[in-house]
Amino acid sequence: MTDIPQDWTTSGFATRAIHAGQDPDAATGAVVPPIHQVSTYKQDGVGGLRGGYEYSRSGNPTRTALEEALAAVEGGARAFAFASGLAAEDTLLRAVLRPGDHIVVPTDAYGGTYRLVTRVFGPWGVEHTPVDLSDVDAVVEAVEPGRTKVVWVETPTNPLLGIADIAAIVAVARAAGAVLVVDNTFATPYLQRPIELGADVVVHSTTKYIGGHSDVVGGALVVADGAQLPVGLEGPTGTTSLADALAFHQNASGAIAGPFDAWLTLRGLKTLAVRMDRHCASALTVARYLAGHSAVTEVRYPGFDEHPGHEVAARQMSGFGGMVAFRTGDVEKALEVCARTKVFTLAESLGGVESLIELPGRMTHASMAGSALEVPDDLVRLSVGLEDVADLVADLGQALG
Repeated sequence: MTDIPQDWTTSGFATRAIHAGQDPDAATGAVVPPIHQVSTYKQDGVGGLRGGYEYSRSGNPTRTALEEALAAVEGGARAFAFASGLAAEDTLLRAVLRPGDHIVVPTDAYGGTYRLVTRVFGPWGVEHTPVDLSDVDAVVEAVEPGRTKVVWVETPTNPLLGIADIAAIVAVARAAGAVLVVDNTFATPYLQRPIELGADVVVHSTTKYIGGHSDVVGGALVVADGAQLPVGLEGPTGTTSLADALAFHQNASGAIAGPFDAWLTLRGLKTLAVRMDRHCASALTVARYLAGHSAVTEVRYPGFDEHPGHEVAARQMSGFGGMVAFRTGDVEKALEVCARTKVFTLAESLGGVESLIELPGRMTHASMAGSALEVPDDLVRLSVGLEDVADLVADLGQALG
């Protein structure tokens, strides 16, 4: 019988997702970590902390379990759980940017990220350059030596499903002394692990696939072992450690995941592997159906050979995900399709067990209207869920008419 290491680092993905940070409760033997719904902790004398816990903004055992599990599945050294994906992003950017700095972002970045960069950090004095991340030469051109402190990568992107070569862009960021951030929400750590490809930090909206049930909002940062702040920047604790800086800012700003939210997210993580297998299989079937439909003018899915990023995606991902985007050639037709579906629910968000449909240009990405990052007005985005795929295809068929 093989001994299983208690840090789970050599175990398979599903084993880590189920066990890392989640040993049976010492007091009762419960196999699921308890919800520590508590604000403060008894001290055994002044400064005598049990397990290091004193106040739940600074640390909570349920949140610790989630953070350890997330670090294990992403292959990172430390993880930090937040109240939302944007709270995680905001904390990260405050830790690594200062007025006068510069950030490179994708030309089709998530709308919330773009709003945060432009309308929160812009007035603070941070400049940004949107760039097509599939063009590494364009990324090189966008970097401003001495000013660029962050290169922000999404792959696949939201909502256009573009693909970026993480390892190639890592080399660009390293040469500039910048932090390489990868938003891994669409791919999940089951399909793609950016830290293994050289990324410094991974961002997640755990609301999406990791939570997986549309019943909790959360976010996370996972930091690579030895990751450092941008060249020339010292953190508030007097070191250049990126993880130490994030730990300080998480506690100082306080946008942490509550214990029940952490527990729900941990529950979702346990089934991520089996859910993603089904999401991927159904999304491919849906994408193939749409590609053959006369009312559809374009389908974007990285699993198609003709997708411009297919080769890179096949190299750095173990599957192509559950997101599909398509165009109808006319915004009124796109609106009609969104209004007619019955199994696909018209709603924002993604990654849950139920299938969702939305029009990004008027919903999740409305904040980009009129900018260089504006998405096509007839683009429909699908989050393909876990229903019977025959029902999903039939629903799209009747909606397309």
